[in-house]
Amino acid sequence: MAENTIKATASDFLKKVKPEKPPKEVKRSRKEERERFKKRLSTLTPAEQKYLKRKRAFETLWPICRGLLVFGLCFVIIYPLIYMITAAFRPRSEMNDPTIIWISRTYTLQNIKDVIRVMDFWKTLGNTLFINIGCSIVQVITCAITGYGFGRFNFKGKNILFGVVILMILMPAQIILIPQYMFFRYFNPLGIWHAVTGNYINLIDNALTMYMPALMANGLRAGLFIFLFRQSFRGLPKELEDAAYLDGCSPLGTFVKVMIPNAGSTFLTVFLLSVVWYWNDYYISTSFFTNNSTIALQLKNLNASLTRVLFNNGTIKVNARELIVWMESGCLLSITPILVMYIFLQKNFTEGIARSGLTGM
Repeated sequence: MAENTIKATASDFLKKVKPEKPPKEVKRSRKEERERFKKRLSTLTPAEQKYLKRKRAFETLWPICRGLLVFGLCFVIIYPLIYMITAAFRPRSEMNDPTIIWISRTYTLQNIKDVIRVMDFWKTLGNTLFINIGCSIVQVITCAITGYGFGRFNFKGKNILFGVVILMILMPAQIILIPQYMFFRYFNPLGIWHAVTGNYINLIDNALTMYMPALMANGLRAGLFIFLFRQSFRGLPKELEDAAYLDGCSPLGTFVKVMIPNAGSTFLTVFLLSVVWYWNDYYISTSFFTNNSTIALQLKNLNASLTRVLFNNGTIKVNARELIVWMESGCLLSITPILVMYIFLQKNFTEGIARSGLTGM
């Protein structure tokens, strides 16, 4: 009680010392304000003075600490990006010059052209988009339906099944990788195909190895997407659903006509996250693909591809520092589509994260 009284007295004191919107004719110089503050400070008790001084010190130091923290985070995050951009357009000869750190004397596009040729970039980009966008769309639809079921319906075993969804978030992909590989390598629909033909269907190097898990709401990070949709649908008013049922809508019709329009930002957020994770995935792709190249796989094997195509199987000698210009060019090409997409959709992305993560808890 005493502490609350001190805080209330100090707050009233600050309001009197610093009115929110003082008229221009009443404004005083900083020296006069300090004198006025000291004069009124003497009227308070020692405990109130101590609390007020501590509060003023915190208000003075906190913006400085916050600025230093933000600056440090920006440096850690932006430094690799700035270095990547400067190195991608730098001639390889200048990589051996110790006087050049950030700003190059000359710039060239030859590194980008070389990497486009080595990665077979446009064909690889088309193949990546076919797998990436298609799987993302399928996964958004299936995870939305699953999340709607968890968020708006009660049924037996709901908590157990949702516990399985949480395990999907926590469980590393490596745990089920071997069973998945055996399933796709010896694919036998309902056990009928092998009984009839005596053979199995080999789906390795086939895009179905990505599409089938997405179709079953078990694609990359699907557990997280189901959770986000569940939170978003739980936050919508029950009256919307009741009104749709009174108008004769079925549960599926209510989902399509009422729920989807009201959860548009969540759909966009999940789609963007799915695109990014499929775009950057190389672990699962390496396991199921040997000939079907994607941006992530090409970037992972860029060093070997440069040696084979650009350096004539190692007959052209290039040191490690010079090799950086082509590696950074490949990284720049690989992240450019994602950066462009995020720049245009940043507002909707953050809004969807806020809605799906904070409402319905």
